[in-house]
Amino acid sequence: MLLEGRVALVTGAASGIGAAGAQAMAREGAHVVVTDRDGASAKILADAIREEGLGAEAMEVDVTDDAALKGAIAGTAERHGRFDILHSHAGIQIEGRLEDVKVEDMDASWNLNVRAHFVAAKAALAPMRAQGAGSVIITSSNSGVQYDREMIAYCTTKHAVVAMTRQMAADYAKENIRFNALCPGFIDTPFNKGFEIQMGGRDKLEEYVGSAIPMGRFGTVEEIAAGIVYLASDQSSFMTGHALVIDGGECI
Repeated sequence: MLLEGRVALVTGAASGIGAAGAQAMAREGAHVVVTDRDGASAKILADAIREEGLGAEAMEVDVTDDAALKGAIAGTAERHGRFDILHSHAGIQIEGRLEDVKVEDMDASWNLNVRAHFVAAKAALAPMRAQGAGSVIITSSNSGVQYDREMIAYCTTKHAVVAMTRQMAADYAKENIRFNALCPGFIDTPFNKGFEIQMGGRDKLEEYVGSAIPMGRFGTVEEIAAGIVYLASDQSSFMTGHALVIDGGECI
């Protein structure tokens, strides 16, 4: 198995891409700490992983609470004696143009889509440095490598997190701590609600996906999970500072 004996922590892991990635890493041998602000849903997923005979535990963590986020990472490293993989995934999608987005909504986007990833990566650095290796995966979006109409808060923060990830990769490559950004396109999960509102309804979103994405369909959470396993494992051991775009060709 690709991740046998390794310890991973995932934020925003109770549903969608986060959940699929947590399951996929567990199936490759990792012990996965499933965290989410919805502690009950995190527990349901961790229980389901354990029912497969795999390693998992659940924690309720609000990533905008610095102490809770840092404590979850430090506690995981202390309990297991190692910390190999951080998938900092939790995020928010707020639609609208400059005139539509409130300052407090922009602040919320920044706090969750950039600042929380910074805090999580900073907390992961010490245990990864102590063992001489680690993989940090930060979820951006293909909106971090292109521009979406009427999505100023989302696009701004997703571009910022790609830049931040690349900077961290450059700073820590010599310590064998890798930082890569995961950039999914349209995956059919409830997270697309912001785009659905911005486009004028579910039918308009489906019309866009069918016409604007070269492959003509939504991606699946399983397809993104395969990318997560790749970035977490030694299959990507010579990759750092990369924005892994999985979007059916939308950003071409």
